Amino acid sequence: MAFPADRPRRLRRTPALRRLVAETRLHPADFILPVFVREGLTEPAPISSMPGVVQHTEVSLLEAAGEAADLGLGGIMLFGIPATRDAQGTAGLDPDGILNRSIRAVRARVGDSLPVMSDLCLDEFTDHGHCGVLDSHGEVDNDLTLGLYAQMGVVQADSGADVVAPSGMMDGQVAVIRDALDAAGHHTVPILAYSAKYASAFYGPFREAVDSQLQGDRRQYQMDAGNRTEALKEVQLDLAEGADMVMVKPASAYLDILSDVAEISDVPVSAYQVSGEYAMIEAAAGNGWVDRKAVVLEALTAIRRAGATSVLTYYAAEAARWLQEDR
Repeated sequence: MAFPADRPRRLRRTPALRRLVAETRLHPADFILPVFVREGLTEPAPISSMPGVVQHTEVSLLEAAGEAADLGLGGIMLFGIPATRDAQGTAGLDPDGILNRSIRAVRARVGDSLPVMSDLCLDEFTDHGHCGVLDSHGEVDNDLTLGLYAQMGVVQADSGADVVAPSGMMDGQVAVIRDALDAAGHHTVPILAYSAKYASAFYGPFREAVDSQLQGDRRQYQMDAGNRTEALKEVQLDLAEGADMVMVKPASAYLDILSDVAEISDVPVSAYQVSGEYAMIEAAAGNGWVDRKAVVLEALTAIRRAGATSVLTYYAAEAARWLQEDR
């Protein structure tokens, strides 16, 4: 036989052959759509650093949720932006606050056709922008914050959240939320733990999206970008505390971490394609430097290939439509 004997190109010759042997495929159910709902808005408010993404009104939120259900997305993740904030983030604990009433409204709109997920954190609700309450030295008090997280989890579950997603990176957060949910009779509500959440510069546009009041940074509780082994420890702790799903955030710059986590996890693994990842693609595509659709789908494929069971992405609805059109 003429050299070379091995010819992998045989299976790349036609689109049909490439489709036949594809190892990683995308499906609308792989995607979770993060959405922002802001109290007091009468019209959706565009987010300048995230072209195409808006802060929703309570009405337009329901339209987005209905479309997400119709497209067969894997879920919708709600972030609430209150009209008023305080040092304790009490608006996040209010059953009638913007996030909890939006959970009820979305749940009523979609029923059981779309998992309704809720961000469980104080940062959108505090006037200092941190993910927990501050002590007398201005540092986040881990254990005092845990008590508030437990209350938040119960209120969100009472409001109809199918999944609660603690994102504050407090030590022990999964255990206290699990105990609180079970004590309140919410044994069937799963926890999606932000287990390996890095203190990343890729979050910049998100700060605009939630009108963050943060001064300084969150490096005291979010992970350092240079650490890999620590991420596995964080995941193992969350699994031991009862996490039903775990997450790596951000996604694209942390694919090695995502792969490591997928190797050790015996529960589904999510990854969050964050605001900065979205903004970079939009900026490059807006300048005509890249093929927008091709780059979006390639980036999502890379995240899935690295081991993500599901991807939180602002492209969720659009990518789902593309996949349906391409079938």
